Amino acid sequence: QSLKKGGKLSNLEKTSFSEMSSYLSPRVNEETWKAGIQSLKKGDTSTCSLWLNNAVLGMLPFKASRHNTPSRSHALTKMVNSLKISGAVETAFIVVCDRKEAYALGSAVSRAFPKYLRSSSVTVEVVKVIQVGFVFVGENTQPLTDGEVECLKETCEAIRLTQYIVDAPCNEMHTDGFIEQVKGVASQLGIKPFIIRGEELDAKGFGGIYGVGKAAVNPPALVVLSHTPPKATTTIAWVGKGIVYDTGGLSLKTKTGMPGMKRDCGGAAGILGAFYTAVKLGFSQNLHAVLCLAENSV
Repeated sequence: QSLKKGGKLSNLEKTSFSEMSSYLSPRVNEETWKAGIQSLKKGDTSTCSLWLNNAVLGMLPFKASRHNTPSRSHALTKMVNSLKISGAVETAFIVVCDRKEAYALGSAVSRAFPKYLRSSSVTVEVVKVIQVGFVFVGENTQPLTDGEVECLKETCEAIRLTQYIVDAPCNEMHTDGFIEQVKGVASQLGIKPFIIRGEELDAKGFGGIYGVGKAAVNPPALVVLSHTPPKATTTIAWVGKGIVYDTGGLSLKTKTGMPGMKRDCGGAAGILGAFYTAVKLGFSQNLHAVLCLAENSV
């Protein structure tokens, strides 16, 4: 088992070794813990080994910008990626933070463990068990409730689903492949998806989606998932752009503009993940996820 701990330096300094001893003892003592914090304070590195690679202390950056959140969740994902040990059967990440930042930071850990893995040159070993714990500092140090833990769990599943759809290349995640992912989510939620695809799109007046995707091998589609609880009083619709690959069509993109265009389906992927989370957690109002799926081919 390997143990990784991280947080802002100010939060780590507020944390006593007695709060950590259940995770670190007997391999790490109080003297080593304090020495690790002092090492981080020097600013030479963002991580410090407390016991070989099996117990590592990490520090999130001081600075924030308009590109990230006060929780520094983006940095935590990068840190977790750098600390992953190939072949580890069980890994625990203990995050020291304000309670209000737990949702963002817990979600950030899940981003470091994508579902889509393909490798021909290296053997990829998947960690069997990932545990995420929190030590809260500040005014509110109450443990997470069962409902909050469930919310984090379902959000992390949705994040990894969204990642999978965006990461998979178009020869796998074409419109048919995307629809299969939608059907999988619908099955879990007990919902039947409404699908219009191919020539039917043109016949029913959805010329935009049809025009963009008609040149592709896999036909374009409009997919709708609807959650309609009986006591709902409000209706909300989320619309997601799902261009599984954008070559630019007849206005072909350049060699520098085309790479990465598989990410053009990220809007629909994000809506699908958000819809899954909301419904799974018992959203009480009418909610529709409208996914516009096409491959902009030539």
